[in-house]
Amino acid sequence: MEFEMNEIIWLGYLLFNYTAILMAYRYWGKVGLLLFVPLSVVLANIQVLKMMTLFGIDTTMGNIAFGGVFLVSDILSEIEGKKYARKIVSIGFITMVFTTVVMNWAIAVKPAPADTFQAHLVAIFGMNVTELSVVRITVASLIAFAVSQLFDVWAYQFIRKWKPDYKDIWIRNNLSTIVGQVIDNSVFTVLAFAGVYGVKELFIIAFSTYFLELFISVMDTPFVYIAALWKKQGKIKELEESVNGEI
Repeated sequence: MEFEMNEIIWLGYLLFNYTAILMAYRYWGKVGLLLFVPLSVVLANIQVLKMMTLFGIDTTMGNIAFGGVFLVSDILSEIEGKKYARKIVSIGFITMVFTTVVMNWAIAVKPAPADTFQAHLVAIFGMNVTELSVVRITVASLIAFAVSQLFDVWAYQFIRKWKPDYKDIWIRNNLSTIVGQVIDNSVFTVLAFAGVYGVKELFIIAFSTYFLELFISVMDTPFVYIAALWKKQGKIKELEESVNGEI
């Protein structure tokens, strides 16, 4: 029963996350999508610390939040072009660096005797610069994010040149995201664990949960179609238009 409940909760969270991103685009336009980048990046890096079992496989909780970044990237690539899609890389990268620096700054402040949360903050955000493994994993995460997102934006536009029609969204969306996630997993695993584990172990770490990421990628396809349709029908409200309408 616990196994089945995990899957129901996970699927519910997946649909809620994608629906929230879609509605943010519906009412706030490009700004709404870009707002979800730092939200998703921070949540993914916190949730990744939680292990769970889905479909009989032990995995982390951060896949959905991170998958939301790819959904934002694909909607922007499809509708707004690579100019806005590329902003995801800089926004996400700065968010990760800023959050790490600021939270470690906060952790450095000596807590009051009555404080009960310092240890939890250290466990989630702490980065001891004297521990090479922690620094290495942090740097690997930053580089993997930047490389995979840049590829996703490039690949989407490249595929669009030979599959430009509305009906072909599923092709460019899934191909760019699926390969982008392979790159993210591979780059992170190699940079973070090469020399620590053997080739076989590195392969297992990189691809043991990949089918879940494939499922997440396929599930975001209808949301890209809906976003493109709403844009075509003129239903997307840019934030500036919404604000001006209230003045």
